[in-house]
Amino acid sequence: MALSTYLAGRSRDELTLTDPDFLNDRRVELRLASPVVSADRTAHTVVTADDDRIRYDALVLATGSRPFVPPVPGRDLTHCFVYRTFEDLDAILRTVRPGSQGVVVGGGLLGLEAAHALSRLGVRPHVVETAPHLMPAQLDAGAAEVLHRHAAGLGLRLHCGTAVAEVHARSDGTVRAVTLGDGATLDADLVVFAAGIRPRDELAGPLDLARGERGGFLVDAYCRTADRHIWAVGECAAVQGRCHGLVAPGYAMAESVAAQLTGRDVEPFNRTDGSTTLKLLGVHVATFGTTVHPGDPRPVEVAFADGIARYAKVFLRPDTGSLLGGILAGDTGSRSPLGSFVGRRPPADLEQLLLP
Repeated sequence: MALSTYLAGRSRDELTLTDPDFLNDRRVELRLASPVVSADRTAHTVVTADDDRIRYDALVLATGSRPFVPPVPGRDLTHCFVYRTFEDLDAILRTVRPGSQGVVVGGGLLGLEAAHALSRLGVRPHVVETAPHLMPAQLDAGAAEVLHRHAAGLGLRLHCGTAVAEVHARSDGTVRAVTLGDGATLDADLVVFAAGIRPRDELAGPLDLARGERGGFLVDAYCRTADRHIWAVGECAAVQGRCHGLVAPGYAMAESVAAQLTGRDVEPFNRTDGSTTLKLLGVHVATFGTTVHPGDPRPVEVAFADGIARYAKVFLRPDTGSLLGGILAGDTGSRSPLGSFVGRRPPADLEQLLLP
């Protein structure tokens, strides 16, 4: 999310998370361009590419993630970008011109932010999402429709339920057009891939650590691997099998591990429900509790909508009526107090709480 503010003119210094003096702390030893390439869990030692051997009492893996770029022909052409680092954005800024045609691959949180940022630079962006609707990881079809209408009103040209099949080049090797899986061809001067991330878990092999089903170092609710001396936090951690791509869960994991390493009381990491509250393209979006319910018994679903501007859905246990979770979009997304009722029976007048 902060990346887009860089395109709008904020400086790198303004977006730096830590005070530069932090690295001058005598307790911190910073080693750059020296990746860990192997490890010995028995000897509690990691080995860097420079063949330095560093002994540890506790090892915290915070290797992050890398952008996922779909394996489509033409993905490496000049003016194909990912949306990840300051260097990526500097390259985009050098390329865009008012009136340029852009294609953003990915209709999730990052893709929509990228498309909106491009539109503010004068680019006319398309957004291509393989799922049937926008933000499929967080929203259902009803909530996504509120977001879809608003995004279209901002000038984003949306293509859901299809994928990029090929990126075509001009004679000079730069991007000319994109062909979609449904046969449509979109003129394009640049392509931005914002189609998700993959955890950087390559050290799972050298460390003989288990990975989650979709990658990431497999850890328990305390972010600890099967080795009691090794933890993982952030986008590289598969907490009880699930990776989290947002910043708030990463901060919570770091707090949990820091508390454990310093002997403080600690609660297990409890963000496995995927709760999210954010404002995207001017639309408030929120999820709370559990919104994915595989198996039986199926929850009772109660949905409310107010024209095209507001949408809310809650999930209730069929036996007790207690609240399992909910999805909110529009004016209600930032104000509903229902999240505090998770695990309890909500008040009878749900509509008043959902659409105040």
